[in-house]
Amino acid sequence: VLVHGYHARPERQVRWDERLLEDLGVDPDRFREEFIYGPFVGEVVIGQLPRIEALDRVLPALGYQGSPMTFANYWLSHDSHVNVPLVEAVRRLKSAGQSRLFIATNQDHMRAQWLWFTLGFGELFEDIFYSARFGAMKPSAPFFDAVERRLGPQDEPPLFFDDRAEVIEAARTRGWDAVL
Repeated sequence: VLVHGYHARPERQVRWDERLLEDLGVDPDRFREEFIYGPFVGEVVIGQLPRIEALDRVLPALGYQGSPMTFANYWLSHDSHVNVPLVEAVRRLKSAGQSRLFIATNQDHMRAQWLWFTLGFGELFEDIFYSARFGAMKPSAPFFDAVERRLGPQDEPPLFFDDRAEVIEAARTRGWDAVL
């Protein structure tokens, strides 16, 4: 996990929305229920609806009257707790020059660009494979199909890391070396 945030293991979570009510007047529980588990997971993360358009639709009902761009910036900037030891390990791998490095993640277009450009992951990785780009989320077969098409033929199976057991299982069923 390159960025500490919502994690499959609750004890490892670093929530971006802890001060959402105080800072922007939006109840984080309602936001999760009405946005994250609604249009975000259903449409935004698979690229069917832009994050800003989805926020525009939902935020007024949650009492937020500001710009969805301001809200998105708050979200992205507060959900940017980089896992520094892991990023340093990736940096060492890259400098060794013996591995091709990629990110595989469930993200919308805006967050993927934030990770790539703002957090600087584009300097460490060759590409970012993300759900909105492929129209499918991990652990679905279409997600892995798209990754394999972009990687091309390999001499050995990809070595893949994820924090969710069902994603690891999906990678292993494809013959990948996968580590939880």
